[in-house]
Amino acid sequence: MSRTLFFFYLLVTYVLFQFCWWAYLLIELNRELLTYHYQHIGSGNSILDVSEHSAYTNDLKKRLYMVFGEGGVFLGLLIFGISKIRSAFFREVELARQQKNFLLSITHEFKSPLAAVKLNLQTLQKRVLEPYQREEVIRKALVETDRINLLVENTLLAARLESHNYDLYFEEFNFSDFVHTTVTDFIERQDHDHTFLHNIIPGIQVKGDKVALTSLINNLIENAEKYSPKGTTIQVDLLKSGQEAIVLVKDEGTGIPLNEYTRIFEKFYRIGNEETRRTKGTGLGLFIVQHIAGLHKGKITVRPNIPLGTVFQFRIPLL
Repeated sequence: MSRTLFFFYLLVTYVLFQFCWWAYLLIELNRELLTYHYQHIGSGNSILDVSEHSAYTNDLKKRLYMVFGEGGVFLGLLIFGISKIRSAFFREVELARQQKNFLLSITHEFKSPLAAVKLNLQTLQKRVLEPYQREEVIRKALVETDRINLLVENTLLAARLESHNYDLYFEEFNFSDFVHTTVTDFIERQDHDHTFLHNIIPGIQVKGDKVALTSLINNLIENAEKYSPKGTTIQVDLLKSGQEAIVLVKDEGTGIPLNEYTRIFEKFYRIGNEETRRTKGTGLGLFIVQHIAGLHKGKITVRPNIPLGTVFQFRIPLL
């Protein structure tokens, strides 16, 4: 990267130098042509009289203004193009870095549950277990299988959302019951190291796609779980404000730096470096959340949780 940038800046310097040099030559050429014109075509005298000198000065100024005007426009377009190329280069570098991080994280995310499933199956194959032990091993294998399935679904869903190839099925339903069921299912699906609380106002009605909204809520809760220390509390609230229903997911984690708020919803983006980060994830969850919120004419925002952690707020219009 540094070598590419070096040659890029070297080329830019050469182009700008050549631009200034040709502008200087053009000005000198105009001066020489005007001098020749007035000395040999004007009055025929080698020395300009007062009137010819005044006309010569005015013509020279006009030509200089023309050179500077057109040169300034060209220089402005040149600098604009250079800045766009530079920005595009850094965007591609950042995208390549994020894709590398995604590959590292998705490899780890798949490797862990696959290894766990394999271990559970080998246990069933090689050992004679009591019925309750067999049930526990099978349950753990199913939990890891669900984890793999969720990873695949999120990856496919992110691709479909980005390509605008995801068709929503809108229906009217009780959002209060839906949120309660979604949170309960998430808690019961596997073992957790957090305390879950929820405060859901009953009777809220909305119109939306249940599958997409399930993914949105699950991703918000999973995100809170990833970045919160074990033993802390995660709270899910459903409120009503004006003509909107509001889902709040609060955690007691380390929080998100303010300068990262505008970037956490980007595809593949995760805070820190994938090679040193210990939390699970692929950088797709919040990207999916933002797109689903937009498709429901809603909005997702983030703010600090007082005294510690983060609050994600999802707003969706009431029925």
